[in-house]
Amino acid sequence: MNMATPTEIVSAAMALTTHQRCEVVQQLLLSLESPETDNDVDQAWAIEIERRGIAIREVRTTLRDWDEVLASIRGSVSSRNSA
Repeated sequence: MNMATPTEIVSAAMALTTHQRCEVVQQLLLSLESPETDNDVDQAWAIEIERRGIAIREVRTTLRDWDEVLASIRGSVSSRNSA
């Protein structure tokens, strides 16, 4: 049996509707999950959340409003696109 290559699979997937492609993506992402990776990810996030909490309490980081951050990102992207 001849297996399709990843390029062939992506090409075929691109012919699907947006909804169908979303279903394929969801199924592929779910196939990557496992109890081992879930635990690793959960543990890594717990460590990161604790690290960020400490940084905020110790005033070692600057908190910014989401709208301010988004405007900054959009400005940066716009500058790159016009260059």
